[in-house]
Amino acid sequence: MPNLQQLYKTELVPTLMKEFKYKSVMQVPRLTKVVLNIGAGAALDNPKIIDGAVSDIQLITGQKPIVTKARLSIATFKLREGRQIGVKVTLRGLRMWAFVDRLCNIALPRLRDFRGISPDAFDGRGNYTLGLREQLAFPEIQYDKIDMLRGMEITLVTTAKNDAEGRRLLELMGMPFRSN
Repeated sequence: MPNLQQLYKTELVPTLMKEFKYKSVMQVPRLTKVVLNIGAGAALDNPKIIDGAVSDIQLITGQKPIVTKARLSIATFKLREGRQIGVKVTLRGLRMWAFVDRLCNIALPRLRDFRGISPDAFDGRGNYTLGLREQLAFPEIQYDKIDMLRGMEITLVTTAKNDAEGRRLLELMGMPFRSN
């Protein structure tokens, strides 16, 4: 069992039950999945970019991603329906807990000029989305082996009913929020 999952069960659940006055353990918000997404719009000109994005996400997560395709044709972007435009992976279970632990304790502190992540990027239902400018924040990625810098979007999906519950859950998990 990953350290963060153990921490959640032993310390976070009782703390959240006391703070939000839950009557049952099942009411306590929990992390259900983590979705990593790399949009590779430049792949329209060079299809090899998708292969690099797939290998990067596979190194970071330890899971094979799926390639996302365009649903619509948009002439102004020279985009046709069915073209490959990105990759994504959904993490659940042990891989999710291990990834969130590495994200909070290793990857985010390695970012240049890091002062914390924005506490305002919640969607109204307790889910949090965070964008990274480069994949080099993760120690699995070696600078010499990458073909280009890629940004990625990381979405943490929780069972929280509102942003306050979701924010408190992620704070207790060790997510480094910036103080306003």
